[in-house]
Amino acid sequence: MNVHEQFAEDLALYALNALTEEDRAHLEQHLATCPSCRLELEQLRADSALLALSTVGPKPPQRSRQRLLDAIAKELRMPVAVPARPRRSLWGVLGWAAALAVVVLAASLWKENNALQRDVSSFHASLDRQTVELERARNVADSITNPEGQHFTLVALKAPPQPQGKAIYVPKRGTLIFIANNLPELPSQRTYELWLIPEQGAPIPAGLFKPDAHGSATVINPPLPPDTKAKAFAMTVENEAGAATPTMPIVMMSAGE
Repeated sequence: MNVHEQFAEDLALYALNALTEEDRAHLEQHLATCPSCRLELEQLRADSALLALSTVGPKPPQRSRQRLLDAIAKELRMPVAVPARPRRSLWGVLGWAAALAVVVLAASLWKENNALQRDVSSFHASLDRQTVELERARNVADSITNPEGQHFTLVALKAPPQPQGKAIYVPKRGTLIFIANNLPELPSQRTYELWLIPEQGAPIPAGLFKPDAHGSATVINPPLPPDTKAKAFAMTVENEAGAATPTMPIVMMSAGE
């Protein structure tokens, strides 16, 4: 048996940090003068890392498996006793293999735990979105059925009653639901703008909108100051960016019902 075979088992245990202090010191003295054993040690460390990653990653190279099998085969070929110092039995190598299996299992469990945490985070995000949508639907339903809501119907000034709009406004909460039908198609780069005409003061912008192919459009809860009593609602045609004050002529206007 040459010197390298004598240290074959110790190199595998050294790679797993499983040697006693006395054996470690003895092996490190040998490694300081033996490039061949140092190279074998680095290969064993690389093989252990590849096996730990193999639970969900790519299959480790065949040479890694073969080197581990060769290490076990060397143990089987060794004599029962060595003059230099006592040898370990095959159970020592099996203990090393068991430790490696624990490392592989721990890596697999860690990755499964990360996947579960991502699933839980995705579930919470979906629940938050559904909660926001439910609250929005409740606000719309409350505005429509609120007994304090003011209902306004907008009609074309020059050609009633084809185009029309319906505004439901709750002054105390500053909420507005506006529904329009049969609106004429707009030229490019133009948009309708809704205006709240207060009992006192200048008209307040209440949302920009364009009708669909059927002439229908809606405006839901635009930003409006609360506790503003409305005398009427009006519609104008503006540039796509909207306007701070109505551009004449007013195409539709309403009064409270």
